[in-house]
Amino acid sequence: MTENVKHDTVLDTGAEQLGKTYARALIAAAKGQGDGVADTIVGQLSMIVDEYLAGSPQLQSAFASPRVSQAEKFRIIDRVFADELHPTLLRFLKVMATRDRLGYVGAVRNAADKIFDDMMGRVVASVRTAVPLDDQTRSQIVDRLGSVMNAQIKLNESVDPELVGGMVIRIGDRVFDSSVQNRLNKLATKARQGFSSQILERFSQFTSE
Repeated sequence: MTENVKHDTVLDTGAEQLGKTYARALIAAAKGQGDGVADTIVGQLSMIVDEYLAGSPQLQSAFASPRVSQAEKFRIIDRVFADELHPTLLRFLKVMATRDRLGYVGAVRNAADKIFDDMMGRVVASVRTAVPLDDQTRSQIVDRLGSVMNAQIKLNESVDPELVGGMVIRIGDRVFDSSVQNRLNKLATKARQGFSSQILERFSQFTSE
């Protein structure tokens, strides 16, 4: 028997909208708990998705499966997260379980990240490097981008071993590419343009004779 399991996809606008609705409710509840709680809860929500769910297909399936009872989902939440999460987030997960929406935790996390960053006036910069950033380099990037953008910077880091040196930074539609590969590509383009110019110049000389 094939079991239907909910999955978040980029094109699933229903999941995206549901994520926004739940994320707004979660952040509103967190703000009512005092300073710093919303930041803590948004961070813990990311931890659930990036560490627990990403690292355990069984947990992911249990969250999403309609065949796992509400009572069992409550037990799973308590057993796995009772000592890890803020009480507000723990209650929130149980509300989602009650409404059979735990399969959309990833969509809620995505929406919560964006909503909270907007609230805090943060600019998100995606940084791609060939090797992981060290603390000093990370701090320099944040300081420099903060100065350029006149805003608080949040880095989303990724490692691409195929990137030859340097880094690629994307902020919205703006791309800052200091990679060796990019410089080589530019040199190659200039070389091709120069070669083409030489051919045209020689052709002009030939035809004018």
